[in-house]
Amino acid sequence: MFRVVASDLDGTLLNPQHCLSDYTKKILQALRREKINFVFATGRHHIDVAQMRENMEIDAFMITSNGARVHDSNGNLIYSKSLEPSIAYEVAQVAMDNPLVYTHIYRGDDWLINKEDEYSLSFFNETNFKYRLFDPIDFATSDIAKIYFTISDMSQHLHLVELKNQLKAKYGSKISITFSTLNCLEVMGSEVSKGYALNAVVNKLGFTLQDSIAFGDGMNDFEMLSMVGKGCIMQNASDELKNSLPDLEIIGSNADEAVPHYLSKLFFNSII
Repeated sequence: MFRVVASDLDGTLLNPQHCLSDYTKKILQALRREKINFVFATGRHHIDVAQMRENMEIDAFMITSNGARVHDSNGNLIYSKSLEPSIAYEVAQVAMDNPLVYTHIYRGDDWLINKEDEYSLSFFNETNFKYRLFDPIDFATSDIAKIYFTISDMSQHLHLVELKNQLKAKYGSKISITFSTLNCLEVMGSEVSKGYALNAVVNKLGFTLQDSIAFGDGMNDFEMLSMVGKGCIMQNASDELKNSLPDLEIIGSNADEAVPHYLSKLFFNSII
C-alpha cells in the first residue's frame, strides 16, 4: 500500500472554481488519521499553499513553485533552489513589452507582476494571497523561485510556445521550463521539478518514490508522475501529458472530485 500521496492543485485537487471541496478536505483528513502522508505538489507560491493547508486543518509537506521550494509539515523550508540572478533578470525582460503576456515573479514571500491582471486573481479563491506590481527595470533578482508568463486568451498560446523555444535555445540546461497549462509558461532554476522535490520529501519521510502515488494534469507534473510507484492523470489533463505518458491510468476530472473519490476507494475500499 502507498504511504505517500502527492497531488497537484489546479486542474487536479481543486475544482474548476479553484476551490477545495468539503469532500476533498474530508478525505485528506481521513488519510492523515491513517498516517498516510500527503504532499501538495504545485506551481503555486508557498504562502498561498500554506494558507490552503491551514484551511484544511491537515499537516502536509508542500512542494511549491514546481519544486523550487519545499516546506515540511511544520512550515520549515527544507529545500530551496532559485534562478541564477543574472538569468532571472534577463528572463523577466523577454516579454515585458508584449501587451498580450503578463510577467509574474515569485520572489521570497512575494508575488510580483508587471501589470494589473484580474484573470490571475480568479485562481486564488481559497486564500487571500495577492500580487503587487514591480518596477520592470529596477527589481531585486535574488531568491526568485520562478518566473512565469500568462495569457488571458487561450488562442494566443503560440505566443508562449515561441517564448519557450526562445528561452530554451538561449539558456538550455541552465533553466527548467514547462507549461502548467496552455496559458501558463513557467521558468525555474536548473534541474527543478516536482519529481526531484518529491524524491527528497519521501526520503526524509523514510520511504521511496515506489511507496508513492501522484496525481496531475499538466506538463509540470510529468517528472513526478513518471517517477512514482503509480502516477494518475486527470481526464481533463493536457493532451501533451496524456501522449507523453500513455501507460498511466487516466481517472476522472477535477470537476467530479476524481482524486478524493479515487483515494477513498484505494485506501478505504469504499466511497466515504
